[in-house]
Amino acid sequence: MGKDLGRGQVLLRALSSGPQAGPWRRGGSLSTVLFWFRNDLRLHDQPALRTACASGARYVVPVYCHADYDEPTPWGFSRVGRHRRAVLSAALRDVDRQLANMGSRLLECRGPASTALPALARAVGATAVVCEEIAAPQEQAEVEALRNAGLQVHTLWQSSLLEPGDLPWAVHALPRTFTRFRQAVERAQVNPPVPLKPPVRVPPWPPGIDIPPGLYCVPASSSVEHAAPDARASFPYDRPAFDGGETAGLAHLAQYLARKLPHTYKRTRNGLAGVDYSSKWSPWLATGALSARRIVAELRQFEATHGGNEGSYWLWFELLWRDYFRFLHLQHGRRLYRARGLSQQPPAQHNAQGFERWCEARTGEPLVDAAMHELQTTGYLSNRLRQVVASYLVYELRADWRAGAAWFEAQLLDYDVYSNQGNWLYIAGRGTDPQGGRRFNIQKQLSQYDAEGQYLRLWGMP
Repeated sequence: MGKDLGRGQVLLRALSSGPQAGPWRRGGSLSTVLFWFRNDLRLHDQPALRTACASGARYVVPVYCHADYDEPTPWGFSRVGRHRRAVLSAALRDVDRQLANMGSRLLECRGPASTALPALARAVGATAVVCEEIAAPQEQAEVEALRNAGLQVHTLWQSSLLEPGDLPWAVHALPRTFTRFRQAVERAQVNPPVPLKPPVRVPPWPPGIDIPPGLYCVPASSSVEHAAPDARASFPYDRPAFDGGETAGLAHLAQYLARKLPHTYKRTRNGLAGVDYSSKWSPWLATGALSARRIVAELRQFEATHGGNEGSYWLWFELLWRDYFRFLHLQHGRRLYRARGLSQQPPAQHNAQGFERWCEARTGEPLVDAAMHELQTTGYLSNRLRQVVASYLVYELRADWRAGAAWFEAQLLDYDVYSNQGNWLYIAGRGTDPQGGRRFNIQKQLSQYDAEGQYLRLWGMP
């Protein structure tokens, strides 16, 4: 991946001419292309969508696949909980609304991509799929299944802030610690690419689509999930300002900057409750409704106008952490999902009863139970408390860290496969942390971050 020619440009050239162009053509014109939305539910800064639109295809069918939300994890509970479903539904609804303004629509498929997309491709006469690349095992298996079904799948890496090809080293030589990674990036003055504007036009669906019955629903609004609101929520997604769609995400970013909250971010970021102690960008970043590159472009404009400080720098710092976990996946792949992770430690023992009490907020430790109660009720938890409850599960209850990671996947409305796996490995000492894990003293955390007991009164069990 060169620095002068981005991956999207390389793919666009391949689709337009050369030996790969043949399978895209039927009767002298480009065939229908499926654009598969994954964790990139936006129209701004969308290299993959831009590539599909500029490929020369006569028709483009934007599609999203809903896997079985009730599919159980190996730990015995559903993979996707109600809070994440609600935020996802809002993001899809917003994408569909924007596509409708361009003369297209979002087609939602019921069922895994491995079966839904080949059936859709047959129905619309498509032979190719364009989508973002996700470097996690389950997501890679989805792409492989499509290729085994005879589809051409063109993937583009686009979820990171920095381009892998712009780093001072090849991805397989990524530094072993985040600090060394950050220092090298900043020393080399690596900057994110300029975020792309939304496409001006999206090619229409092919006429007369005969959709196989039982698999699909149109429009996106028909799949809206509803969850009971809670007035205490730190991310109240039932309110219009916290809607999960791209439109609300961009508006949230604008108001956060307009109120000059980046200047106070480092001082307030370890808060436990409320809407303003942290940026709250993570739910939109998780679904891809906001691009990290768009965020940083606007943050840089904010600093140019109002000046930068330690707070605004720390937002960049946190986004670099997000990138580091992504690049670790490019470097290590499936090794990050082994019981021992990247370490040589023996596999963790699992305390099934302790894990159940932890999930149900019945550990008997007031701060942990309050936090797990908030997570169940709202789908959100502060970064500080995520670390606290993870540490408690791993070191006090002696439960398997992978069970905790799976519970977070099910519960968090801002679940991100890269950050979730990276952070659990970090806490459990099975990733790249040079300290070999992070064990938190619960009483110290309580006295430091909830000295007056406000959080315990807010979320403590009756």
